[in-house]
Amino acid sequence: MKKVPLLLCMLLGGMSAVAQKLPSKTEVIATMRKANDYFMQKWPDTGKPIVTNKTRPSNIWTRAVYYEGLMDLYKVDPQQRYIDYAVAWGESHKWGLRSGVLTHNADDQCCGQTYIDLYMMDKKPERIRDIKANMDSLVKNPNCTYWTWIDALQMGMPVFAKLGVLYKDNAYFEKMYQMYNHSKTIEGGKGLFNPEDGLWWRDKDFVPPYKEPNGQDCYWSRGNGWIVAALVRVLEIMPKNAPHREEYLQMYKTMMKALLPLQREDGFWNVSLHDPSNYGGKEATGTSLFAYGMAWGINHGHLNAKQYKPALVKAWNALATESVQPSGFLGWVQGTGKEPKDGQPLAIDKVPDFEDYGLGCFLLAGSEIVRMKK
Repeated sequence: MKKVPLLLCMLLGGMSAVAQKLPSKTEVIATMRKANDYFMQKWPDTGKPIVTNKTRPSNIWTRAVYYEGLMDLYKVDPQQRYIDYAVAWGESHKWGLRSGVLTHNADDQCCGQTYIDLYMMDKKPERIRDIKANMDSLVKNPNCTYWTWIDALQMGMPVFAKLGVLYKDNAYFEKMYQMYNHSKTIEGGKGLFNPEDGLWWRDKDFVPPYKEPNGQDCYWSRGNGWIVAALVRVLEIMPKNAPHREEYLQMYKTMMKALLPLQREDGFWNVSLHDPSNYGGKEATGTSLFAYGMAWGINHGHLNAKQYKPALVKAWNALATESVQPSGFLGWVQGTGKEPKDGQPLAIDKVPDFEDYGLGCFLLAGSEIVRMKK
């Protein structure tokens, strides 16, 4: 075996050490600004409908997730133009939900997260009128079976949590838990959460006997990322003594433990968490959401920094250097869908059917990293 020259060893060691560090907070913010500026410049009209396979209004879930990230970016990079952009979006839709105030679809309710945040900044009643009416109708409705797919938890749970805090009313917390618990333990037969693996099936279509090509259960990366984000956002919002908070915290820790060994060597996670051979490769949305969860857990003392920070560093550096392009465009983003095959093949320069939600996930991760102490 040939000996590696000492100087080369030192250089390689130095490169490895650099790779294991997070960029400065200034650099992280600059990267987020670049990605966000690309989007804001591409979409100057916040009310413009989104046209893909059909025309949809811009207050759907994909755009609502983007605004979740933008509002978080504002907290670490307080530029008024971010708030103006968000307010213009709300105003363009008259602070309404896509399917009206009686919708049961969590995808339609996701916009309420930003509506409520903007209401807290400027308490104009129209900003909260429709989302409160909608969630109040759910609280009064005995049906708890509406969240039949796990993405819904991220779309709906933080809305309940925000209203529960705003109005000091545990009824919102209780209804949120009932719907969460149905998804977890009942939906699809025995629930969508598998305690053996610490992960969630996307919906009843993927509950066993469904298997991936390698014989493992199908755990979709972004779907589990939505659960992580839902838990993090709810735990961030709810007071310490809020009902069922401990349940959410334990679920969060269980998932983080399950996700840690599934990370790819390059810092990303595969779209299929237990089958890297099924459309394996870089994927930015699930990776962003897992990085968001890990950064939040480290910041709040729920995760051991020595154990989780190396994974977080690898994830962020992979996103910042391999997903974010010089223009600000995000590559390796899986398009909308529900399983590994959707939106494939991915590529560094492939434009997904929607560009907004991937950016929202990325901004959530970066904003939480900026909050980290040295």
